[in-house]
Amino acid sequence: MIDVQVPQLGESVTEGTISRWLVKEGDFVAKDQSIAEIATDKADSELPAPSAGRIVRLLAKEGDIVPVHTVICQIDETVTANEAAPHAAEPNVATKTVEPVPPSVETLPAKPIAAPSTRRAALEQGVDLRDVRGSGEHGRITRDDVIRAANEVPAAPVAPRAISRGGDAAQVQQLLNQGGGFVPPIPGVGFGSFKLPAYREKAGDKVVPFTRRRRITADHMVYSKLVSPHVVTVAECDLNAASKLREANKDRYKKEGMSLTMLAFVTLAVARALRENPTMNARVLSDSFVIHKDVNIGVAVDSPDGLVVPVVRRADELGLRGIVRSVDDLASRARSGKITIDDLSGATFSVTNPGIKGNLFGGAIINQPNVGILRMGEIKKRVVVVEGPNKEDLMAIHPVMYMALSYDHRVVDGVAANSFLWRVREILEQADFEV
Repeated sequence: MIDVQVPQLGESVTEGTISRWLVKEGDFVAKDQSIAEIATDKADSELPAPSAGRIVRLLAKEGDIVPVHTVICQIDETVTANEAAPHAAEPNVATKTVEPVPPSVETLPAKPIAAPSTRRAALEQGVDLRDVRGSGEHGRITRDDVIRAANEVPAAPVAPRAISRGGDAAQVQQLLNQGGGFVPPIPGVGFGSFKLPAYREKAGDKVVPFTRRRRITADHMVYSKLVSPHVVTVAECDLNAASKLREANKDRYKKEGMSLTMLAFVTLAVARALRENPTMNARVLSDSFVIHKDVNIGVAVDSPDGLVVPVVRRADELGLRGIVRSVDDLASRARSGKITIDDLSGATFSVTNPGIKGNLFGGAIINQPNVGILRMGEIKKRVVVVEGPNKEDLMAIHPVMYMALSYDHRVVDGVAANSFLWRVREILEQADFEV
């Protein structure tokens, strides 16, 4: 008997949602056949069968949130396809072939399906999720469900607890779960004595439910703004030399099936600057921070399910051609819905590009757990002052871009952030790239 576990679905992924079973108990499966679709906060993926055999038991339901390495399915690998065929038509075949399951598995209480932000709201409102009926997909409990439950039954106040220096882990964890005494605003409800007016539907209004991707993005952005003190600094970059280099080579790249974009130049400049300014290539822990060895740059691209951030790994070790090839490949797979969880994991810094309809500049929200993100602005021809052959000041018309760096002030000081951004600008203006 083979136990099928939820695999490690990415560096920072700890759990997944069984969004759909592709098999049922009693089915025969071939090795590597997809048996389930598993959704995480990064991407959706299919779980392959580790061996051929009969599906004996499904130990999780669609909609269940299960930690990685949890056994969710059992396969009897001793059953061949020929043996399985006659049984496939028999009713209740799964009941006949099921082996006894340990009591610990059978008696586990059902865990309510709810996002981390919803669980936090329930703690703040004193609502037991086991008593809440979920209105979301697969019975998922939403924040609105929690608020309704809180209004029906007066919430029990959470008594603050003091902890001593180096207090026990359970006590610290409880405080973390409760928000450490901090009660954040509740979207759609209000904060403290301020309450949002109830929405009253009017003719012509269109209510658009959050997709799963939009809800994940929303929770990520709120979390990032809560935990990271964002500071934004902006640099003006003269792209005259880089633009000439691009114009001279873009047709050659196009013949090879690649797009030589300014995003590739910026990504390479960021990679070099990160190697020289390692404080920007970090993540924050509870009472320390880590400076990463590898420079892995997340590049924000659009996909059918919304914005995703696939990763160009060891970008500082790639030349311009390598960056172009990686960005093209990731963007193509994102648009076709073929991006994988591994593609989206492990970024140490992020770059975002608003596209051809972008505006002057904007401060992006940091992609956790990074400590910085660079947002490209629009590229527009402007009058600039340049030095003439006799070192005199001359006016010229050059393509110019404003770049905005958002950084986490918990570990990145202004000096480090400004030095990094200054170096990115310098690299781009010098345009010393091998194409």
